[in-house]
Order: sequence, then C-alpha cells, then structure tokens
Amino acid sequence: MRAPAQSFILSLALAGAVLASPAAGQEPASPPAPQPQGAAPAETRIGLIYRVQPQPSSYDAEAPPEDEGLAGARMGIADNNTTGRFTKQAYALDEAALSEGGPSAAEAARALVAKGTKYLVLALPADEVLAVADAVKDTGAVVFNAAAPDDRLRGADCRKNVFHVVPSRAMQADALAQYLTLMRWRKIFLIVGPNPADKLYAEAVKNAARKFGLKITAEKPWTFGPLAKARGDTPTRAEAMVFTRGLDYDMVVVADEAGDWGDYVPYRTVDPRPVAGTQGLVATTWSPVLETWGAAQAQNRFRRLAGRLMRPLDYQVWASVRAVGDAATVQKGSDPAAIAPYLTDPAFSLPAYKGVSLTFRPWDHQLRQPLIVVQPKMLVSVAPEQGFLHQRTPLDTLGTDLPETTCKFP
Repeated sequence: MRAPAQSFILSLALAGAVLASPAAGQEPASPPAPQPQGAAPAETRIGLIYRVQPQPSSYDAEAPPEDEGLAGARMGIADNNTTGRFTKQAYALDEAALSEGGPSAAEAARALVAKGTKYLVLALPADEVLAVADAVKDTGAVVFNAAAPDDRLRGADCRKNVFHVVPSRAMQADALAQYLTLMRWRKIFLIVGPNPADKLYAEAVKNAARKFGLKITAEKPWTFGPLAKARGDTPTRAEAMVFTRGLDYDMVVVADEAGDWGDYVPYRTVDPRPVAGTQGLVATTWSPVLETWGAAQAQNRFRRLAGRLMRPLDYQVWASVRAVGDAATVQKGSDPAAIAPYLTDPAFSLPAYKGVSLTFRPWDHQLRQPLIVVQPKMLVSVAPEQGFLHQRTPLDTLGTDLPETTCKFP
C-alpha cells in the first residue's frame, strides 16, 4: 500500500500528462518556435579600382609599395566595421586591380556596380576618373576620386557623381604659397619638368603666386634628365651651378610630380636657398611625421595592418571609405540616393586626424581639409595659415572658391 504522500504526487503527475495530451483526432502540438535571432547587418560594398604599382628592376628606396592605396582601403573597411557592430551595419571591400591588356577602368566599374557595389573609390588618373564617372552615371553609384589632383576635374570637367578626396593642385599650391607669404619669402625661382603633369603643377603655382602676392622672378625648364634616379652624378655640379647662377629669389619651387629630378636640386644651387614644391618642402594630406590630433594612433594602426608607413594615397583612400561609413551611420542606411546629397549637407563632417572635421564643397564636391606642410623629417606648418580669413571657413582659402569655379552640375 502506497503512502498518502506518494499517492498524491502520482495523481498530480497523471493529471499533468492528461492535460498535456492532444485530444482524440488532433495533431500533437508543435514545439515552440525558436526565438528569431537578430537580423544580419546590412552589408555595404565599397569598390577600389587601382593599378598595381610595378616594382623597379633595381633598388629604389622611394618605390611605391604594391599595396599603396589598397592598404588604406582595408583599414577604412576595418574602421567602418568597428562602428558598424554598434549600428547593425557591415562593410566589405571589392578590389579591382587593373593590368595591361585587362578590362578598362570603366569596364571594371560597370562589373562592380552590376553585382551591387554602389560606392567606387578610384586610385586612377584624371581621364580614367572621367571614364568611370560617365560609365556609371545612370546607376546611382557614387564615385570618390582619391588620386587625381587635376583642377579640371573640379572645373569644366566636373561630374555630379564624383567626390574629390585628394586635394587639387590649386589647393597644394595655395597651401605652399600661404606659408611663403607668412615667412615673407616672396620671390620664387620656378623650375618646371618636361611632363604634362609638371606643367599643370607649375600653372597652379603661378595662380597661387598671383593670389597671394608672390613674385616669380625666374622660370626655367629642367633639361638635365632624371638625375634623382640616376646611378651617379652625370652632369657635373658645376653645370647645376650655372643653371642657378645670377638669379634673385628666396625659394626654389620645383614642379616634378614623377619624382625624377626634384630631389636632386636641394644643396646644389649657387646661392643657399630652400627648395619646395613637389619635393623638399611639400604640401600634402599625410606624412609619417604627422602625430598630432590623434594621427599617431592612426599611424600605429596602419603600421600594424600593412607592415609599413602610411602614404598620402593610403590616407586619401582611407578617408574615402570612411566618408561612406560616417554618412551611412548618420543616415542609418547606405542607399546612395540618400548618401550622395548628404555628403554636401552642412550636417556632414568627417573626423580625419586633421584637428577639424572635413566637409565637401557643394559647388565642386572637393573635400575641404587642412594640408600639412612638411619636410621629410618634420612637420613645418599647417595650411590654411592663421590670418587667412574667409566668410565661410578658412579652409576655402585653399583651392578654387565658389566665385571662381567653372564647375556646372546638371
């Protein structure tokens, strides 16, 4: 005979079993549906179209690394995803490396857009930037120019779907001219290389000189060949002395974008004068010597990621990728139809280790940004310099201002 307590427990168990059993002719109850997991973050794909840098056949300490620009894109994607973990957004990089005989830049861009990549960062020259912009103009894709400094891309050849992160030549020349004005080094000896890009840079220097009241007291073409890359001193030092003799100037400004000879000029002039322009003292977006405004943290992160120092193109590509990420964070989505107009909205700003937030000019889509004036081992100054005022922002004292622009968006 069972004890009363055991009988009571058995009765409760049997009653529970009856209540849980399906009635005759009914299907057993389905198990509880699993709780829905959090939706996967929406993925934004950003494409980088670039050309792999050919490696020199012999030793060249200044040869660009093979991943120049690409490493900046990868750090930008990593930074975007760090923020995206909190905003339920994810970012991925599509790499399109162009090669001889392969697809053109425009074909690569169309292929990326066809598979859903709506943001394209270009580390390409001006003509290819225009070709890509025109190839994708009806797709809603947004293009970022990270490498072509040509002023015409911000002027007569501007495109509404292109945003320029690399500074124009006018901005570079203005930054240098402001520093020369500050130092009262008003007389310039301009040396111009043989390449078309050298002539464009020289024209920007002439415009900056007029703008800031400097005087070009002498201008000469460089005719001695690529001495900075030569193995040995082919023309004698006496020839270089003749080249600079009898001139009155405070500063030599060299126009050598290819880096063929500009580094040969310092310390070889007859009179002891500093050298600036494309070599010597330069105005640029980034340099390993930049440490302020949190830049040292970025320098260290990049070095851990890439195993080398960050170069200007790396920074410009990184800033392009981050512009997409910051805009998407605020807009809570990455629809290009919402992002593109927001980039020129006064509410948009990009923190980018420059001491101020960066913004895009609505009249030509150029990124406003301070430029650092540096020599190889030291930060010398930051443009815009103090005392150069503007009704909107001192940043608009660098480059083409609204009253001067020839850009006409449709």
